[in-house]
Amino acid sequence: MNPRMRFSDRADAGRRLAAVLQGLDLLSPVIYALPRGGVPVAFEVAAVLKAPLELLLVRKLGAPNQPELAVGAIVDGADPEVVLNEEIVAATGADAAYLAHVRAEALREIERRRSVYLGERSSVDPAGRDAIIIDDGIATGATVLAAVRALRRRKARRVFVATAVAPPETVARLEREADEVICLAKPEAFAGVSAFYSDFHQLDDGEVIALLDAARERSS
Repeated sequence: MNPRMRFSDRADAGRRLAAVLQGLDLLSPVIYALPRGGVPVAFEVAAVLKAPLELLLVRKLGAPNQPELAVGAIVDGADPEVVLNEEIVAATGADAAYLAHVRAEALREIERRRSVYLGERSSVDPAGRDAIIIDDGIATGATVLAAVRALRRRKARRVFVATAVAPPETVARLEREADEVICLAKPEAFAGVSAFYSDFHQLDDGEVIALLDAARERSS
């Protein structure tokens, strides 16, 4: 994949990913977007693959005094999946009390998003189906790794990760747990996901809800 690849916006990234995913032998795929940024990417993929679009509610667990640095991540569910990066936990002094605090905060935000985005809508069971996790870009991979493990627990047949851009070491880490990782750009010099998009505006809840509604209307 081209490390210098750029995308005009998230929809452009989604169409390019869909072109690659079309070539895979997929069984009843379910598309899982990581909100917010993954939703417009996944919307395009779901359209091309004629697959249901679902949300996977995952939250990063930020380090003490460094909220952008992930000590781990948590995925929504009856028994929430937590993945910790033990090296970063140790290096940042994130003790058990701190981890319990950020876990509770993350679960509150997950609950808010589930209420706003999904309401009472039922979700597709991934058991026996191919699950494709989609995001607009991946930095450390903490949230995506938690998502992979959560879908394994939900008995997905295979778990794929598809993203526009990620550093090579993150891709390698994810390849150890996902069945396949599709990444369009793997730059050695990774300056953040936004550097690879011309339009990388922050999505609001309204944009996410509109895309989810359009996907449901399309599939029905």
